[in-house]
Amino acid sequence: MDSAIVRALLVRGMLAGVAAGLLAFGPAYLLGEPGVDAGIAYEDAHPHEHGAELVGRAMQSTTGLATAVLVFGTAVGGIAALVFCFALGRVGRFGARATAALVAGAAFTTVYLVPFLKYPANPPGANDPDTIGKRTALYFLMIALTVLVAVGTVLLGRRLAARWGNWNATLAALVAFLAVVAAAMAFLPAVDETPGDFPAAVLWQFRLASTGIQAMLWAAFGVIFGVLAERVLGPLSAAPAPAAASGASTAV
Repeated sequence: MDSAIVRALLVRGMLAGVAAGLLAFGPAYLLGEPGVDAGIAYEDAHPHEHGAELVGRAMQSTTGLATAVLVFGTAVGGIAALVFCFALGRVGRFGARATAALVAGAAFTTVYLVPFLKYPANPPGANDPDTIGKRTALYFLMIALTVLVAVGTVLLGRRLAARWGNWNATLAALVAFLAVVAAAMAFLPAVDETPGDFPAAVLWQFRLASTGIQAMLWAAFGVIFGVLAERVLGPLSAAPAPAAASGASTAV
């Protein structure tokens, strides 16, 4: 792919990430912040030593939250755009919109959903503050392992497709992905620090809200970036390769 096109797609991926972040801000504020407030209330009811609060809660829940989702959306949008450039035409005869949707779905699954199953998000008060470094390292290790396994799964599926056919190769690769991920989850240490008296409803609602916000962000990115990428690549990108080639031959 031409470097100018890659650069154009990178910019549009970042713009799509910003737009997705803006769309996710509302649900993040309405659904996620109540869980944070409930966790803080639990902490206040169980005093312990902690550092001074440098930024007020009102600032954290508005400007801080908006900055976080926009920065996150911009960063992952740019990375996803580069993955799109590599994946287009290599994972099947899909056009720009379908490839963008596949990349977004794969990113949500590997970067968030699978690591979340092992190390779910928790509101304040549900973990020991002294172990944040260990928990962060384990979480990012799970993300790295999941992404690597997903890449290996794609390569395995492509190698098996010529011998077993696309459908059987896809099923075999999926089974391999699930088996390796399950082994990784069993091998990595668990983190179970939630106090026994922490409100279960708060924990459940916070995790559900976190999953919903991520799903919305990636779904929005997939749709928005698909439209922008199709405009960059031209109308032929919306059709499978054989159809495009046939059309070109007829024109000649």
